[in-house]
Amino acid sequence: MMMTINSARLEARISKDLHTLIKHAAQLEGRSLTDFIITAVQSAAQKTITDTQVLQLSINDQVRFAEALFLPPAHNSAMEKALEQHHHLLEK
Repeated sequence: MMMTINSARLEARISKDLHTLIKHAAQLEGRSLTDFIITAVQSAAQKTITDTQVLQLSINDQVRFAEALFLPPAHNSAMEKALEQHHHLLEK
């Protein structure tokens, strides 16, 4: 049984200089221009998503975050007021 491969086409207009640069880089890696571009674009897309959607904390900040989760501070008057407002908004 043959499997159908879903694909989409992507086109871009680039300068001749950029085309030459990309082609040269692909040749240096022994890859086709298409393979080089797909790999580079996929890597850039994954990096962008990671950079914008994943929060990276230092070890010190990880400890402080865990402490705040497991040992939250006592409620003060401002927190109590905010909690009351939150409950009031949810009731509407």
